[in-house]
Amino acid sequence: MNGSWLQKRSQHSPHKIAVIDGETGERWNYKQLYDRSRVMAGRLLSAGIGIGDRVALLSPNHIVYFDLLFACSEIGAIFVPLNWRMAEKEWNYIIRDCKAKCVIVHDDYLEQSKRLECQVFSLEELETKETQWNTTRATRSNDPAAIIYTGGTTGQPKGVILTYENITFNATNTIVSWGLHGGDITLTCLPMFHTGGLNALSTPILMAGGTVVLMKNFDAEKAMNLLNMYECTITLMVPTMYGMLIEHPQFQSTDFPTMRTFLSGGAPCPLEIYEAFYKKDKLFKEGYGLTEAGPNNFYIDPNEAYGKKGSVGKAMLFNEVKLMINDNLEAAKGEVGEIYIRGSHVFSEYWGKEEETKKAKSEEWLRTGDLGRRDEDGYFYIVGRTKDMIISGGENIYPLEVEQILCQHEAVKEVCVLGVPHPVWGEAVIAIVSNKKQTSEKELLTFCKRRIGVYKIPKKVIFVPELPKTAVGKLDKKNLLDSFRGLFTNKENTEEHV
Repeated sequence: MNGSWLQKRSQHSPHKIAVIDGETGERWNYKQLYDRSRVMAGRLLSAGIGIGDRVALLSPNHIVYFDLLFACSEIGAIFVPLNWRMAEKEWNYIIRDCKAKCVIVHDDYLEQSKRLECQVFSLEELETKETQWNTTRATRSNDPAAIIYTGGTTGQPKGVILTYENITFNATNTIVSWGLHGGDITLTCLPMFHTGGLNALSTPILMAGGTVVLMKNFDAEKAMNLLNMYECTITLMVPTMYGMLIEHPQFQSTDFPTMRTFLSGGAPCPLEIYEAFYKKDKLFKEGYGLTEAGPNNFYIDPNEAYGKKGSVGKAMLFNEVKLMINDNLEAAKGEVGEIYIRGSHVFSEYWGKEEETKKAKSEEWLRTGDLGRRDEDGYFYIVGRTKDMIISGGENIYPLEVEQILCQHEAVKEVCVLGVPHPVWGEAVIAIVSNKKQTSEKELLTFCKRRIGVYKIPKKVIFVPELPKTAVGKLDKKNLLDSFRGLFTNKENTEEHV
């Protein structure tokens, strides 16, 4: 994904609108977008940035993400977006870990940036730098283009190195497999420091010659207005965003006349969201991805998705997927196995973490750490994370199954099912629930008993006002597990519901 394809796109459709700022309404066509990247490349060179240097960015969703991504490719530097929801200590960890040469900071974060352990440039300061730049550096397909750090919910964040080939191949495979084209317009709601915001739809849409509408911060009402105002055709949100969308009063009266597909990713989607869009006669489907692979890996025809609720479909055209049991036996249809992925979109390595890289890869295959199954028709379903699987009394329990059941209860807004240590059963199933309206633990447990096996029923239901989220809107299971792992250490709680 070096600057050449943006240059060629700018030649093929110079006057086509490439990017729209949803906050200000400002627009840039493809020629302007490419020219901006060239100007930014000159400014980086003038600031002392060269081949292999890491250039970090601290910014909300803004066109500067594209300026820097493509500018770094022009001069051979490496783009490192920072999670703006992290604390200063966490930013500094990443800056030290990747040995960033500088951090470019949006005006919203200038105050916090004073404590960063690195050279800092505001966007205004960069504008004073020399912009003469005439020669694009020839890049190789396996050169690092970006380092995107994982969320760090199970430890310190790891820097995922994505090469030019990785990003280009993900975009190409997505365009071909999903049928994207120059008439597509997407609203980018997900934060662009995350691979979902940057690479799931934004870079593929730009490669296809479509239009990317940038939303600075997610708000349900604003998202609906932007989708309609800019006549969007496809968008990606995480389930928590869709939850806010369908609960907003405006949702019922909004038709989304130009929208072709609503796409959900980042976490398994509650079935009620499928129903909400089905009632509006709008196509809705799920996808699956991770920073280390693309992130796009599957395709399902949106017209088939309602009949295969919960499925992410089949492997895309130019990648392979298999389900493995213990790294040496491929799972049969219907069996649960770990998802392995192979393709040119799979990351090269973790930055500075050779052993971690070896653990994640099995020859040419990426071990995702996610569990899935495949039905008789060859459609894949995500079951959960290997580390989240609960073993209670020798039985394997997949939290997602229990979560999907509880979410069908009319009073439940959100739920997180966990396995916590138990002196008798090894682990016990608990459910942390936030409500739409009043209910009781007894009512929810009775509801479960009619629908799932007794060993899967939670031993305890805990009600909370809101479930904690990570920076990209996923449930923060680590936070919840830390809070409740000692729940069954006293005898009174041990005996409840057993």
